[in-house]
Formats: sequence, structure tokens, C-alpha cells
Amino acid sequence: MAHKFLDQTFTPGVLAAQSRYYGRSQMIPPATQDDALGPEEIEFIESRDSFYMASVNENGWPYIQHRGGPVGFVKVISPHEIIFADYKGNRQMLSTGNLAANDRVSLFLMDYPRRERLKLLGHAEVLDAREHASLVEKIAASEMMKLTERLFKIRITAYDWNCPKYITPRYTAPEIQQIISPLKARIAELEAQLRNS
Repeated sequence: MAHKFLDQTFTPGVLAAQSRYYGRSQMIPPATQDDALGPEEIEFIESRDSFYMASVNENGWPYIQHRGGPVGFVKVISPHEIIFADYKGNRQMLSTGNLAANDRVSLFLMDYPRRERLKLLGHAEVLDAREHASLVEKIAASEMMKLTERLFKIRITAYDWNCPKYITPRYTAPEIQQIISPLKARIAELEAQLRNS
């Protein structure tokens, strides 16, 4: 676990809850700098095809949005920055509107088959794709460029790898195909043997 994540999330209320339920709280010295993404975090982030992003509106209500795209649609552009293309959707603009008032976001990136979860905290900036066409060409997958309306650039302040407990393994269609492919080949081989016997 990176130190800044604890510094930002272990608020007085959290520490009081720890004391109430466990008899003591975890005392964390202040973090002097933001957590930098390392090779493990970068590889994990850039191999995702979706994640969940939370923002907060002007009324104080949290909002969680699913974001998805081709594998690798989230790019790490420095140890402290990620960027991704935001595609045409339901036109509600909830995350974009929330970020105009409060740029703080929390991201959950999941690998369900391996039961891994990476949490990120950061400050998001929304870039209009019409004003950043050259950046869209670098970031968006070619088949998604025409659907890209915005880019979300997030300065990461902290991250945390969460424990795998209670993460139910789930698989995408391509992951299932990879798992059953050898089984299908073996079935075809056995059927051929039966036909020839």
C-alpha cells in the first residue's frame, strides 16, 4: 500500500471508527509527497478494458460511473498521470459536470479473474476532444476516434492495492474463449477418433 493513500483516507472519522470497532486506530505519519505509479501499477492500468470512477456533485452526492473501451484505452503518461478517451454515451454529462465543480475522483480498476483491485485517487481535468484533436489521435483507439467527445486527464495523488477477499471471479467472453479453446480442440480430436474407429 502506498503511503499517501492512507494519509488521504484515514480521516479523523475513519480513525474513530477503527478505535470503536477494533480498540485502536492506525496512526499514519503525514505523507510528504504523492504516490508514484510503479511498473506493476502501470502494467495493470494499461491492461484494463474498464473501470469505475467516482466524483461528487455540488450537492455533496457521490456518483459512480463505469468507463470502458478496448484493452489499454487508459494510458499512463507519467508516474503521476493517466489519460483516457471518453466516448459518446447517454449525454447526461454527470461526471463531466461534477468535475467542473470538484476535480477529485476515485477510481476502482478490477481484474476479476485474478481477484485484484487497484484504487486510485486523483484530480481530473476534462479536455474537449474538438480542441485537442492531436491528443485524441495519440490516445483513442483508431476504431473509437470518431466516438471520442472528451479526454479525461487525471493527476494521481495516491493508490492502494486492495485485498482479494470477497472479489468474485468473473470472465469476459475473450477470456472464456481462451479457457475453453483447448477443451474444444480436445473434443474435436476425440470426435474425429470416434468417426475413424
